Formats: sequence, C-alpha cells, structure tokens
Amino acid sequence: MEKLIIGIDLCDTYTQAAVLGREETWVLPTVICRKKTIEEWCIGEEAYKYTLVGEGVIVDKLLSLALKNGTSTIVSTKYDGIWLLSKYLEKLLDMIRAEYPGVPVAQLVISLKNMEMKLMDQLMGCADYLQIPRDNVHIASHTECFVYYVLSQRRDVWGGQVGMFALSDEDLRYYELKVTRGPRQVTALAEHEELEEGFSLNVLDSTSGARMADKILCACADRLLQKKLFSSVFLTGKGFAKTDWAPDFMKKVCHRRRVFVEPTLFARGAALKAEDYLHERTSYPFVCICEGKLKSTVTMEVVKRDTKVQMALAVAGESWYEARSVLEVILDNQDDIELTIIPHQDPKQKRIVKIPLEGFPKRPNKTTRVRIAAGFLDEKTMVIKIVDRGFGELFPKTDAEIRQEVLV
Repeated sequence: MEKLIIGIDLCDTYTQAAVLGREETWVLPTVICRKKTIEEWCIGEEAYKYTLVGEGVIVDKLLSLALKNGTSTIVSTKYDGIWLLSKYLEKLLDMIRAEYPGVPVAQLVISLKNMEMKLMDQLMGCADYLQIPRDNVHIASHTECFVYYVLSQRRDVWGGQVGMFALSDEDLRYYELKVTRGPRQVTALAEHEELEEGFSLNVLDSTSGARMADKILCACADRLLQKKLFSSVFLTGKGFAKTDWAPDFMKKVCHRRRVFVEPTLFARGAALKAEDYLHERTSYPFVCICEGKLKSTVTMEVVKRDTKVQMALAVAGESWYEARSVLEVILDNQDDIELTIIPHQDPKQKRIVKIPLEGFPKRPNKTTRVRIAAGFLDEKTMVIKIVDRGFGELFPKTDAEIRQEVLV
C-alpha cells in the first residue's frame, strides 16, 4: 500500500476506524488513560485495563470535554480537553500506522454525529498536532457518510428508497436516502431523525431487556417503513454488531426487503469519501443534500467581458464548513450588493437579498473596488464581509467594512 486513506467515526462513547481496502476495522471506546508513575498514554480497552488494576487514571467523553473547553487533572497535572482529544487521535493513528509502517496518511475524513462548528475547528487544530496537512483532513456528518457508503454499492441497492437504523449507546437514529434524477444532474437527498425510543445497550444483557428492545425496534419499523417501497435497509452501530437479540424486528425489516448489516458503516463511508478527494474528477457525480451540506446556491450578478454572468459564491451540495469564496468587483452605479439565493430542491423559490453599502465613501461611478468574502457559520447561515479596497492612488482604500449574516 502506497498511501493510507482513513475514515474515522468519532463519538463520545466509541470510535470506529477504517482503512480503505482493509476488511478489518478498529472499534474501541473513546477513552484515554495516563499511567500514574510515568507520563505514558494508552486508549480504548487497554486504558480500561490499566485503570482496573489501579495503575492509571482514565478520562472519557473526550468530545464533550473538548467542546466545553474542559480540563482534567491527572497526577497533579492539568490537561486541556482538546489536548486529550488530540492525544487520543494520535494514539489511534499510531495503532493504524503500526499495521502500515512508513505509509503516509494521504486523506483522513472524520465522521461526526453532530456538525458543531466549534468541535470541527478543534478537530482541524488536532490535524496540526498530528502533523497532517489540513488539506488532507476533512469532516463529514454521519448522514453524508451513509450516502457515500450506500452509493458505493451496486445500483440495485440504492435505485429506490434506502432506510437505515443506527443503534449505539448514545441514541437510536433513523436515516433515509432517495436518489432523484433531474434534467441536468442527480441529487442524493438524505436526512435523519433521532428517535425518542432510544435505549441503553446494557438492557441487551438480560433476556427481558432484549425482548423489550426488540419490541421497541418493531414499533419503530412499523412507523417508519410501512407504506414505503425500499431498495434496501441498512443496520449499523454497536447495537447491531449482533442481531440475534431482535428476532421479531429482523423478521419485520427483512420481509420483502434486502437488509444489510454493517456495524462500522460510518467509518467505511468516511474512508470512501476520503478516497474521492484523491481523484481529479469525483466518482460520485451527484449533488448531496444532507446534514453538513448547503441546500441552496448563492450567486451574484457581475459583468465579465461585457457579458452579465452569475458568479457563484456558494453551491448547493458543498460542505458548509469548507465553503469559502472571495471576489473583488468594481461598483457600477450601485449602493448595495445583491445576492440571489436559489434552493436546490425548489429553484422557483429563489429570492433576492440586498446588502446596503452603508458607510462606504461616495466616489464617481466605477471608482470603488470592494472585496466580498463569503463563509458559513452553519448550513443555513452565510456570513458576508464587504471591504472597501479603494481605486489605486486616486481613491485610497478606507476602513469601511460591512459584515452581515444571511439566511440561506
């Protein structure tokens, strides 16, 4: 193997990691332990082992700790939550690299259950700690990794509607995917629902608890799957590592449907997405509309070589976290910047947003150059920053600047 292509499903309780082309995956608790006598670290089941014999101090819920800027004191030393998360990822990558000595990490995609900007920023900071170039590290939602995994299968698997149940210690979720063909492009529309009926996997340790869990899943299947035609149904998560505890549920979902069990689906989907970054042209020629992706295209009309064109500042299907654009224009008889927002699912509902250039200097026509930068706080909130750049020596730039949030 010349390069490592890695997908990591990172959750508060368990972490799963997959290397593209490798059948086996890594599944371990998201915990880290420091030995008491020396500053030596271990993770996963090994961390529990040292803690149980009294030789180490363990820290769990590493994502939550980092997200709230928490700290943990171990052997009189205070460690930041983000440092502990970085150390955990370092030890995880050490485990993977041990199987592939000397092979560099070409691409790494981290899959998250919830796409919170603060956590995503922290994880990109971890990339620096891991000495992996930021261009080689990406973050994707569980929903998007579900899409990549399913669409990597044969077409008859995803030709119609696809459903999926994800059962973990943290929650029970239902995902649904529909691929539609438009006149110009294919759209993969996916969404998820967090089910209130979620339960702790500890109940599966007893016969009565397993029977109750089976009934809960049956009720969910009745509500979510009835009156719909599915090409396939997937089951993922630690809860479905075994399925013999849920005979009635399995009988129900398998009735006239194809069912696939893949406990590490999110990590494998992340690895498939990671591989796609290495190709000049994507192997998945579709617009993905799901959590973590933009659902609208934002354009601005400009004149280029005497022709009016729509310049895209953001495109539906892009990762909102990675969607950034910068444009410099010369104003032509205008006191505002006009944006057109076009929903991908319903282009007829497009709307115009005008941002007044309040506080900008008054100059003769076509002597004001402005810099327009666009980014996102989340998939629905675009931030536009407009800065006066002046016009050469005749009209020096000023401190005039506007920052405005726009709902997309």
